[in-house]
Amino acid sequence: MDIPVATRPVRPDDAPLFCRLWDRLSPETVHRRFHAPLRRPPVGARRLVEVDHDAREAVVAVVGTEVVGVARYDRTPADPSTAEVAVVVEDAWQGMGVARQLVRELTALAGSRGVRTFTATVQPDNDPVIGLIRRLLPGSRFTVDADVLAVESPLRTDSFLPIPA
Repeated sequence: MDIPVATRPVRPDDAPLFCRLWDRLSPETVHRRFHAPLRRPPVGARRLVEVDHDAREAVVAVVGTEVVGVARYDRTPADPSTAEVAVVVEDAWQGMGVARQLVRELTALAGSRGVRTFTATVQPDNDPVIGLIRRLLPGSRFTVDADVLAVESPLRTDSFLPIPA
């Protein structure tokens, strides 16, 4: 079931919203996103909201006054046409199309800025995310790397969404 939510680029004043989102994530969701049982975000909230909207981008899903999901990319310094992507959605909003909506928007932004490949690490038992990658990023390659899957996903330039002015 897809329930559209409002999305927008992250803003510096979102830091408190990220802290509140973290508090609503289950230990399983945190582990799936960060591959570790963290009690606090691995970097400060300020780092998460400071993006330049080119080399680093983040798009948030907002319901009411709360952030319920985030998709982000960070370009690889050695190859700016490649970016690592990560997504997290609050447990109560998982399975409702929020991650799909965020990834589509992030893909369009990245593609319009010259990113041609997304990379990610995913736990091998994270079937929802693996399915999402296969649906939205056809041609993705999955390689076992230690205890995770390393994902390389070419972005199809013919499928970029138009970016609102």
